[in-house]
Parts: sequence; C-alpha cells; structure tokens
Amino acid sequence: MDEPSMPIPSEGSTPPSPPSPPGPPTPPIPLAELLASKDLGLRRIAGPAEAELLWVHTSEMADPYPYLLGGELLLSAGVLLTDPDHYVGRLMEAGAAALGFGVRPVHETVPGALIEACDRQGLPLLEVPPETPFTAIARTVWRLMAQARHRELRRVTRAQQALATAAARPDPVPAVLHQLAAQLGGRAVLLTARGEEVHAAGRDPAVETDAAGRPLAPEAAGALTRLARVVARERPGSPASATDTHGATHLSAYALGGAEGLVLALATRRRESGDHTVAGIAVVLLSLLAAPHQGADAAGRSAALVRMLLGADPAEVAPLLGATGPWTVVHARRTDGTPADALTAGALGASLGTALVDAGRGGDEAVRLLLPGAEAERPLPEAEGEPARRQPGMAPQDEAVRPLPEAERITPQPGWTLGASVPTPVTALDAADALAARALAHARATRAPLAVDTPVSGLAALVPPEQAAAHARALLAPLTAPLADTLRCWLSLHGNWDRTAVALGVHRNTVRQRIGRCGELLDADLDDMDVRAELWFALRQG
Repeated sequence: MDEPSMPIPSEGSTPPSPPSPPGPPTPPIPLAELLASKDLGLRRIAGPAEAELLWVHTSEMADPYPYLLGGELLLSAGVLLTDPDHYVGRLMEAGAAALGFGVRPVHETVPGALIEACDRQGLPLLEVPPETPFTAIARTVWRLMAQARHRELRRVTRAQQALATAAARPDPVPAVLHQLAAQLGGRAVLLTARGEEVHAAGRDPAVETDAAGRPLAPEAAGALTRLARVVARERPGSPASATDTHGATHLSAYALGGAEGLVLALATRRRESGDHTVAGIAVVLLSLLAAPHQGADAAGRSAALVRMLLGADPAEVAPLLGATGPWTVVHARRTDGTPADALTAGALGASLGTALVDAGRGGDEAVRLLLPGAEAERPLPEAEGEPARRQPGMAPQDEAVRPLPEAERITPQPGWTLGASVPTPVTALDAADALAARALAHARATRAPLAVDTPVSGLAALVPPEQAAAHARALLAPLTAPLADTLRCWLSLHGNWDRTAVALGVHRNTVRQRIGRCGELLDADLDDMDVRAELWFALRQG
C-alpha cells in the first residue's frame, strides 16, 4: 500500500470552505462497477450498496471536510482517526460518496467503531486489502470514467443523428418529440407558458403501476406542469432549465427560444449521463422548428391575418401588405389525411418561405398559406410572335390545372399535397383562394403532390373578358353553384367519376346524379366534345 501522506496547510491559515464546483466532464461511476474490478480486491463492509463516484481523493487529515468537493471516494489509512463517528459525520456533510479504508500498516483491520458509524450514517465503507495501492484504485476509476465518457459520446452522437433526421420529416415537431421520448425512455411534452399541452410523445411514467397495480407517481403530470411554469419566460430572470423529482419520476423542463414561452418538459423513470445533452439538442431543434408559430397566440394572429387578407376589402388590405402583389395562395393537406396543427403548418410555411399560415380553422379544413412575390407557374414556351400551342395529347384541363415545374419556387413538400393559385394582385386574393382550393382538389384526385390553377390562355384568351363573362353567365344560368362546381371538376378530370368523387369528397353516385342533372338543366349532351369544350370555356370564366 502507498505510504500514507497528509497535506499540511500553512501555519496560521484557515482552509477556506470550498465553493460548489461544477461536476467533472465525465459521467459518474457506479460504486458497483468499481467493486466488480476483481484485481483490486475491494469489499464493501458497511453502508448502502449504491453510490456514484465523481472523484478519487487520498487524505490522512483528521478532518478533510474543507478539501472535499462532494462525490469523492475518499481513501485513507486512518493515521489520525480518533473519533470515527465525528469523522464520518464530517464526510457526510462534505458530500463524500464513499470511504475506502486501507488496512496496514496503521490498522490491522477496519475499526469496528468506523463500521458502525458508516452503517448508522449511510456512508458506503470499502475495505482496501494491503496489496492494493491507492493509486491502483484511482487508476481504475479514471479508466472506468473514460469508458463511460466514450459510451456517453456515442449515445449522444446517435441521438443527435436521430433527432436531426426527425426534424427533416414533414411533421418535424411531433417527430422530434417522439424521437426524444424514445432516446430518453420517457415522455416528452411541448407546453405553452400557461401549461397547455401542444404535443406529447412517449409513455407517461405517471400512469405506470407497481406490482399491486397502484400508480407509481399519480401526480407527476401536475408537478411537471408546475415545473414548466418555472422556466416559462413570462417574467425576467426565469431560468433556462429546471429539474425535480416526484416519487420515482425524474422531471425536467427547458425553455425554448422565442418570446411566447414554449417549454419542453420531460418525465423519465431514470436519469442517465448524457440525458441533459440530448435534451439540449432537442431544445435547439424545437426552438428553430417552432419559431414560425410560437404558441397559440402567434398562430392565432397569423391565421387571423391570412383570413383577413383573403376576404377583406382590398383597400383595407393593401396598406398591411405594403405592396399590391403578386401574391400566391396555397392550400395544403397532409398526404396521410391526418390534421395539421399550427406548429406543423408553420414548418410547412417555413419551407415555402412564408409566415402567413392559417391552420386554426380545425375540422377537415385545409391549411392555407399566402406567399409574397411567388411565381407559381412559368408560361409555356412561345415562338417569336406566336402564342404557345397545346402539345399533342394535352387536354383542356391540362391548361387549367397542371403540376408545378420543379424549377419554380413552390416545390412539392414531403408528406403534403399542395394546390396553388397563380401570382395574383391584392385585389383578387379572394378569387385566388378559390382557385387554390380547386387546384388542391385536383391534386388529391390525381394523386399529384402539387398542382396549380392557371389563368385562361390560348384561344380562350382571345375573347374579350367582358363578352366571355356575359356568355358564361347566360350559358350556366340554369346551374346552381354546387352543380357548376361538380361539372367543372368532372370536366377537368376527363369525366372520370371516381376521381371527381375523391376531389369533391362525395360518393361516385352523387357525381353521376349531379352530372345527369346538369345535362337536363342545360339541355345538352355532355358526351359531345364540342359541348364539353364550350362549357369548359364558360366555367373557366368563374
């Protein structure tokens, strides 16, 4: 065994009380791992079996309290040990994790009074055999710490990659929360400053039960909400994060960046090294993803602005926009049919370059977005002095609604089906809203990721607008609005009953009945191509 050594303070000086330093840049080592090193021959002879070691320190002072940081495995041969009970009490006050007592040359065995004191005060006591140097124990602890650090770094790296992949999904906020819950083995919740749940993922430790079927932490959810309010940035000086324990459940709360007070709250059954780092990665990602729509208030303001822009008087809207256009209206639905909340819709808006998003109407309504200065479609190529001609095989509906070229600013978004209007001046936003809805219906019916409703062009554009509109009103006068919409959709889809039913959200027999009624009211044969062409020309004016 190493020769005992005793640090001696300068004469007349009083050792200062150590401040509370940060922990080491390595994870703590469970005491059980150290005891599992058979070559050391360590044996626990008193105190609890569980402890976490942050440091190793050797001291032969009668009172080492002023020189301890907390979390140490203190190694001593008991050179100045006179009062075991007082000695152990001071170690407990300093926060020592365990005491390793070396037998010989000072003591042949571990003093019984020391064993009793450690048992009574709850300090793990290890017997160090004579053949084990203290330096060997320290070297083993540092090796175990290095291995634990390597495992932690690998885990954090894998978690970072998984969270980044989740953030690239069409529903990034729920995906990141789901992945975070999986990485931490608990529950991840996104809360507003008032404690309202925005998203949640993972199992809830509060509903887990013990062997008797009783909840392990029945009030953990309320405790988590209270903890979230602590970090919610509703007042100056709020902390960026906070932790707590409720029963056997570990609780954490992290404030997201931004002014709306969103909070990431976590509840787990265990707390492992690296959890805080993984949570920090998620906080950064969620702060960026939630930025377009920070909470219900911001989402409501944006939605209200979009609704006003799409329905208000142009004279009132123009000053808010600061320009007369062009503006592109986009309607969007999730491809899998699930509803889109404000945060998911905000992520779509960020991808398309706009913060003007309306996702708050609920029900089965589409998300509506307003894009400033977006060129939604490029005109067909024209030869000098000649208008563009329809390519062989191009049907009339291809001129009305066609997929948007990939080179344009609005591009298909994974997980979404989009319908867009053409760039429109502020005075025609209400009409563009209807055109975007029509384009979305066409895209869903044809299973295209993106479609755009284009203005009248080609031969139809040669007719003066006033005359074309008058002719359309006279021709379509017998039809009600629902019948005219059904006829327009049916013609745009080549008379396909099933696709028209999908686009309108009705049964195919309903489509047949409406089209039959249109033929009766118009007294026309809708199978005649000339009739269809004239009706399509008239419907395009609306």
